[in-house]
Amino acid sequence: MCRSLGITVEEVSVGRARLRMRISEDMLNGHNLAHGGYLFLLADAAFAYAGNARGPVTLAQSAQITFLRPAEAGEELLAEAVERARYGRQGVYDVTVRRPCGEIVAEFRGQSVTVSGRPGGVS
Repeated sequence: MCRSLGITVEEVSVGRARLRMRISEDMLNGHNLAHGGYLFLLADAAFAYAGNARGPVTLAQSAQITFLRPAEAGEELLAEAVERARYGRQGVYDVTVRRPCGEIVAEFRGQSVTVSGRPGGVS
């Protein structure tokens, strides 16, 4: 999914990840701004990399995003995920989506759950 949208993974370590994506014309909404679903997808991908870096399969349990500024076609965005808390099978991650200059576009918070085996009950 990341490759098909041109998302590049810049850094992954336990509890952290940084991804980059350029907004294309195909990612715009009816207002000619980046569709929120693509911003959510970028943040969610960073969340997934950060949560799965330590090994066991970790899935999103819930997530929310707050859009603070619009993004336009051609803009490059960075998503930086950081693990805030982890206890047992539960985890909390914050992801900041920003322009390379540091201006924040969106803030995302995801809650994870660690599962045994493979997702969907398939072994």
